[in-house]
Amino acid sequence: MNSMERPDLTAVPETALWTLYQRSVEARRPDTVLHDPKAVELVDRIDYPFAERFGTSGVQAQLQALRAACFDREVADFLAREPRGTVVCLGEGLETQYWRVDNGRARWIGVDLPESVALREQLLPPGPRRRSVAADVTDLGWAEEVDRSRAVLITAQGLLMYLRPAQVRALIAGCAERFPGGSLVLDAVPRWFGRLTLSGRVRTRGYEAPPMPWAMDAGERAKLRSAGPAVAAVRDVRPTGGRGLVGALLPIALAVPPLADRRPSVTVVDFADRPAQP
Repeated sequence: MNSMERPDLTAVPETALWTLYQRSVEARRPDTVLHDPKAVELVDRIDYPFAERFGTSGVQAQLQALRAACFDREVADFLAREPRGTVVCLGEGLETQYWRVDNGRARWIGVDLPESVALREQLLPPGPRRRSVAADVTDLGWAEEVDRSRAVLITAQGLLMYLRPAQVRALIAGCAERFPGGSLVLDAVPRWFGRLTLSGRVRTRGYEAPPMPWAMDAGERAKLRSAGPAVAAVRDVRPTGGRGLVGALLPIALAVPPLADRRPSVTVVDFADRPAQP
């Protein structure tokens, strides 16, 4: 396919290109932990200096792929239970999860800022069961676009860390109130990493990671219960597999304090069912 014009994304929207590139680097390996041919296709199509801008790290790429695989597993489990359910991807960017786990019957809705949606629709035009909504995820108006008669799973991958803590709390509470019986899958960076981004010390070549105002240590996830009365439960989603040094160290990072409590995390927040009307 022909390449497209160089995308004009900066700050947080540019992270969509960073995560896409990391997945493609891992997906090109014959022993990959994440089969993602669509990511490889997109990187080959987009006129952007990925390697020059972001650098290339096999460890970083594998870690990002393992994170994506955690989300894939939760979405696949949801679609096994609710084959005609709806997956709502907040801050979808250039995520290619649809091509990895879609079951042929579910509906997919991506919500992102207008410039991100414009790029996505140029590269990945909407389909009969897949569409995008251009909106700020924090205003919750996008929820009106979701069919409430279907089971709903919401994902927020690589998103919440760029919001303020009060926004994260309000978003979780708002989703729980609007989608009773549903769930939200989210990821968080640990507090030490969040502090590094706020001081501008997370750099790769010419790229500096945007500030991440919201961070949460893995050992703190129970605090998400306090986001609102409609939050019923939270649970950890642990990466599995891994190759080489990452595969050797992952069990230690998941089990041995203090690493286990201060690592990046993926969490499922389950929403309470709406009480029966008297």
